[in-house]
Amino acid sequence: MRALSMDEALQIILGTFEHAGKLKSHALAAIVLDAGGQVKAFLKQDGASIKRFEIARGKAFASLALNRSSRQVLQKAREKPLFMETLRAISDGPIFLEAGGQLIRDRDGEIVGALGVTGDVNEVDDLCAMAGIRAAGYRCDDDFDEAECRRLNIKKDAPVKDPR
Repeated sequence: MRALSMDEALQIILGTFEHAGKLKSHALAAIVLDAGGQVKAFLKQDGASIKRFEIARGKAFASLALNRSSRQVLQKAREKPLFMETLRAISDGPIFLEAGGQLIRDRDGEIVGALGVTGDVNEVDDLCAMAGIRAAGYRCDDDFDEAECRRLNIKKDAPVKDPR
């Protein structure tokens, strides 16, 4: 398994913040976890509220826990609350049930980490996360075609649009 470097993690976060500037989003916080769920890097923009570290970490960890975006983890919680209650009880890390968590995949589709973004509406958090992942040369689940999704067991989200 290939590990993310600190420089790559920071590049992902800075790419996230750059896209946030283009969208004129609220102040964001972003965290990169390695494939084992450990913190690789975290940054919070000026003006972001407190507890953003915990929220961003919970979004990224949720993505890693179920190998899907945190948007899909939230959907699973709605469909199977007992499953999610049990998962949260046995989990070694936090699971925050909101969109904004995206898996970070290499060119071949291997999961090398996850990115959690928080501070704006869910859709903007997701759009910024996907842009940050791509800015560093990695892929998010949305970047794979149907055949690759089948081969890698990727569960894609519906297209995300800025609701503002």
